[in-house]
Amino acid sequence: MRQPVSIEDYVAIQRLVNRYVDAVIHRNGVQWTSCWDEHAVWDLGGGHLVEGRDAISGLWYRAMAGMTAVVQHVHNGDAWYDGDDRSEAEGRWAVSERFSTSNGDRGLLLAHYDDCYRKTEDGWLFSRRLLQVHYRGAPDLSGEFTNTRAGLEARGLVVDI
Repeated sequence: MRQPVSIEDYVAIQRLVNRYVDAVIHRNGVQWTSCWDEHAVWDLGGGHLVEGRDAISGLWYRAMAGMTAVVQHVHNGDAWYDGDDRSEAEGRWAVSERFSTSNGDRGLLLAHYDDCYRKTEDGWLFSRRLLQVHYRGAPDLSGEFTNTRAGLEARGLVVDI
Protein backbone atom coordinates (compact mmCIF):
# COMPACT_ATOMS: atom_id res chain seq x y z
CA MET A 1 0.00 0.00 0.00
CA ARG A 2 1.43 3.37 -1.06
CA GLN A 3 2.12 5.85 1.72
CA PRO A 4 3.79 9.26 1.49
CA VAL A 5 7.37 9.22 2.73
CA SER A 6 8.09 10.96 6.03
CA ILE A 7 8.87 14.66 5.90
CA GLU A 8 12.50 13.87 6.77
CA ASP A 9 12.79 11.35 3.92
CA TYR A 10 10.98 13.70 1.51
CA VAL A 11 13.47 16.49 2.19
CA ALA A 12 16.40 14.06 1.81
CA ILE A 13 15.03 12.75 -1.52
CA GLN A 14 14.33 16.28 -2.71
CA ARG A 15 17.94 17.18 -1.90
CA LEU A 16 19.10 14.17 -3.92
CA VAL A 17 17.05 15.33 -6.92
CA ASN A 18 18.37 18.89 -6.52
CA ARG A 19 21.98 17.64 -6.26
CA TYR A 20 21.48 15.69 -9.50
CA VAL A 21 20.15 18.76 -11.34
CA ASP A 22 22.92 20.98 -9.95
CA ALA A 23 25.50 18.49 -11.23
CA VAL A 24 23.94 18.55 -14.72
CA ILE A 25 24.00 22.36 -14.87
CA HIS A 26 27.59 22.57 -13.63
CA ARG A 27 28.85 19.56 -15.61
CA ASN A 28 30.10 17.90 -12.43
CA GLY A 29 30.37 14.20 -13.17
CA VAL A 30 31.71 13.25 -9.74
CA GLN A 31 28.73 14.90 -8.03
CA TRP A 32 26.28 13.47 -10.57
CA THR A 33 27.66 9.93 -10.22
CA SER A 34 27.42 10.17 -6.41
CA CYS A 35 23.61 10.32 -6.75
CA TRP A 36 23.40 6.69 -7.95
CA ASP A 37 23.28 3.38 -6.12
CA GLU A 38 25.96 0.93 -7.25
CA HIS A 39 23.39 -1.38 -8.92
CA ALA A 40 21.08 1.32 -10.30
CA VAL A 41 19.25 1.29 -13.63
CA TRP A 42 18.86 4.37 -15.86
CA ASP A 43 16.57 4.72 -18.87
CA LEU A 44 16.86 7.95 -20.85
CA GLY A 45 13.73 7.06 -22.76
CA GLY A 46 12.86 4.56 -25.41
CA GLY A 47 13.70 1.52 -23.32
CA HIS A 48 17.49 1.88 -23.55
CA LEU A 49 18.38 0.60 -20.06
CA VAL A 50 21.84 1.09 -18.62
CA GLU A 51 22.67 -0.92 -15.51
CA GLY A 52 25.26 -0.23 -12.82
CA ARG A 53 26.72 3.05 -11.57
CA ASP A 54 29.87 2.77 -13.73
CA ALA A 55 27.91 2.16 -16.95
CA ILE A 56 25.45 4.93 -16.08
CA SER A 57 28.29 7.36 -15.42
CA GLY A 58 29.97 6.42 -18.70
CA LEU A 59 26.77 7.09 -20.65
CA TRP A 60 26.32 10.46 -18.93
CA TYR A 61 29.87 11.55 -19.76
CA ARG A 62 29.37 10.58 -23.41
CA ALA A 63 26.01 12.38 -23.58
CA MET A 64 27.37 15.53 -21.93
CA ALA A 65 30.32 15.60 -24.35
CA GLY A 66 27.78 16.41 -27.08
CA MET A 67 26.36 19.35 -25.13
CA THR A 68 27.91 22.80 -24.98
CA ALA A 69 25.45 23.93 -22.29
CA VAL A 70 22.54 22.44 -20.33
CA VAL A 71 20.25 24.13 -17.84
CA GLN A 72 17.98 21.62 -16.15
CA HIS A 73 15.21 22.56 -13.72
CA VAL A 74 13.33 20.29 -11.36
CA HIS A 75 9.74 21.25 -10.73
CA ASN A 76 7.09 19.47 -8.67
CA GLY A 77 7.64 16.02 -7.27
CA ASP A 78 6.57 13.53 -4.66
CA ALA A 79 7.82 10.31 -3.09
CA TRP A 80 6.11 7.41 -1.36
CA TYR A 81 6.85 4.10 0.30
CA ASP A 82 5.40 1.06 -1.42
CA GLY A 83 4.78 -1.20 1.56
CA ASP A 84 6.34 -1.35 5.01
CA ASP A 85 10.01 -1.11 3.95
CA ARG A 86 11.25 2.40 4.82
CA SER A 87 14.62 1.88 3.11
CA GLU A 88 13.11 1.98 -0.39
CA ALA A 89 10.77 4.50 -1.97
CA GLU A 90 9.39 5.55 -5.33
CA GLY A 91 8.79 9.00 -6.73
CA ARG A 92 8.03 11.19 -9.69
CA TRP A 93 9.65 14.55 -10.51
CA ALA A 94 8.87 16.90 -13.38
CA VAL A 95 11.90 18.37 -15.16
CA SER A 96 12.61 20.78 -17.96
CA GLU A 97 15.87 21.30 -19.78
CA ARG A 98 17.17 23.92 -22.15
CA PHE A 99 20.25 22.87 -24.04
CA SER A 100 22.74 23.68 -26.75
CA THR A 101 24.51 20.87 -28.59
CA SER A 102 28.04 20.84 -29.96
CA ASN A 103 26.65 21.19 -33.50
CA GLY A 104 24.85 24.42 -32.54
CA ASP A 105 21.32 23.07 -32.15
CA ARG A 106 19.26 24.46 -29.30
CA GLY A 107 16.36 22.63 -27.76
CA LEU A 108 13.87 22.16 -25.00
CA LEU A 109 13.00 19.02 -23.06
CA LEU A 110 9.82 18.72 -20.96
CA ALA A 111 9.62 15.43 -19.09
CA HIS A 112 9.32 13.64 -15.79
CA TYR A 113 11.35 10.95 -14.11
CA ASP A 114 9.76 7.87 -12.57
CA ASP A 115 12.20 7.05 -9.79
CA CYS A 116 13.08 4.39 -7.26
CA TYR A 117 15.30 5.26 -4.31
CA ARG A 118 17.33 3.20 -1.86
CA LYS A 119 18.36 4.46 1.55
CA THR A 120 22.01 3.63 2.19
CA GLU A 121 24.56 4.62 4.81
CA ASP A 122 25.37 7.51 2.42
CA GLY A 123 21.72 8.61 2.40
CA TRP A 124 19.06 8.22 -0.31
CA LEU A 125 20.34 7.31 -3.78
CA PHE A 126 18.68 6.60 -7.11
CA SER A 127 18.21 2.89 -7.70
CA ARG A 128 16.24 3.54 -10.91
CA ARG A 129 15.42 6.58 -13.05
CA LEU A 130 13.16 6.24 -16.07
CA LEU A 131 12.81 9.37 -18.20
CA GLN A 132 9.34 9.95 -19.62
CA VAL A 133 9.63 12.56 -22.38
CA HIS A 134 6.60 14.77 -23.05
CA TYR A 135 8.30 17.14 -25.48
CA ARG A 136 11.76 17.27 -27.02
CA GLY A 137 12.31 19.77 -29.76
CA ALA A 138 12.63 23.38 -30.77
CA PRO A 139 12.41 25.96 -27.98
CA ASP A 140 9.40 27.55 -29.71
CA LEU A 141 7.37 24.34 -29.01
CA SER A 142 6.82 23.72 -32.72
CA GLY A 143 7.60 20.02 -32.27
CA GLU A 144 5.19 17.25 -31.30
CA PHE A 145 4.16 16.53 -27.72
CA THR A 146 4.19 12.88 -26.68
CA ASN A 147 1.79 13.19 -23.75
CA THR A 148 -1.34 13.42 -25.86
CA ARG A 149 -4.12 11.00 -24.99
CA ALA A 150 -3.01 8.65 -27.77
CA GLY A 151 0.64 8.96 -26.76
CA LEU A 152 -0.09 8.16 -23.11
CA GLU A 153 -2.32 5.21 -24.00
CA ALA A 154 0.42 3.89 -26.30
CA ARG A 155 2.69 3.79 -23.21
CA GLY A 156 0.06 1.68 -21.45
CA LEU A 157 -1.30 4.40 -19.18
CA VAL A 158 -4.96 4.66 -18.26
CA VAL A 159 -6.27 8.06 -19.33
CA ASP A 160 -9.67 9.24 -18.12
CA ILE A 161 -9.98 12.60 -19.85
